[in-house]
Amino acid sequence: MRFPILRGLLAVLLLAAGAAQAQNYPSKSVRIVVPFAAGGPADNYARFIGQRLSETLGQPFVVDNRPGAGSIIGTDVVAKAPADGYTLLMMSNTHTVNETLVPSKPFVLMRDFVPVAPVNYSDLVLVAHPSLPVKNLKDILQLAKDKPGKYNYASSGNGTPYHMAGELFKSMAGIYLVHIPYRGSSGARTDIIGGQVDMMFDAVTTMAEQARAGKVRAIATSGRQRSAVLPDVPTLAEAGLPGYEATIWLGLMAPKGTPPAIVQQLNEAVSRIVSQPEVVQLWTKQGAVAMKMNPQEFDKYMREDIDKWSKVIKSAGIKVD
Repeated sequence: MRFPILRGLLAVLLLAAGAAQAQNYPSKSVRIVVPFAAGGPADNYARFIGQRLSETLGQPFVVDNRPGAGSIIGTDVVAKAPADGYTLLMMSNTHTVNETLVPSKPFVLMRDFVPVAPVNYSDLVLVAHPSLPVKNLKDILQLAKDKPGKYNYASSGNGTPYHMAGELFKSMAGIYLVHIPYRGSSGARTDIIGGQVDMMFDAVTTMAEQARAGKVRAIATSGRQRSAVLPDVPTLAEAGLPGYEATIWLGLMAPKGTPPAIVQQLNEAVSRIVSQPEVVQLWTKQGAVAMKMNPQEFDKYMREDIDKWSKVIKSAGIKVD
């Protein structure tokens, strides 16, 4: 009988220790590791959230960029960090894609981390070069079905959200388009504007200006609802692909074993920040939509996202470079 009692006492002591630690949290600066290069959406929103968390919780939240290997280098840094709430990960759906795409990485997302809070999501937009004889999604589907393999779409590289959006599009539409991967978004954007490629999925905020200038034709956006940045452009779901959704989303995670009370404290702080009217208004202008979930809901959301992209990757036979 002694061993179950001792285990129970140990569990109670650990919970008490975690609660005591949370009462004093944070007592020093917190590091937010961004496993992507500076200047991108993950970096920008990590700095935004970090500044607001600093103001809310009274300690610096410092962004530490650790790019490389498609987010794996920086993510592994957090996986190996102490589980005390002082090292957090700014992650994206690149991570849920990598669970299937990169099985040999040194961590498993839902084993080695705990979800803290989602931050926001941004829609993509399917654009075509004006020389392509299409005005809407129906035209693209007809072209692709009439001449399978003749037309192509660009992305910023294999396994990126832009590539995944394209593969989901092909799968749901039952068409074949040639994928042309670039090493980054800038080259793909240059070539879609120049007419070297036919189509591309890109961030709505990036391509909205080009569409309004007539340099590309906006066919449809990728979210559940129309984008506030391109309100006259239909979603793919309403244009002819019911159920289609592919966005770029961001969230915070912590190393496995981080005290639940600290996770809950951070979740509530982030949820308050993203709910502020001025934040909602600013992000709407940028094409971003605030996300608000408790840790358990965020956990479920990520597991469903992993499953969604696993099916797409396996069906399309996608491999990393």
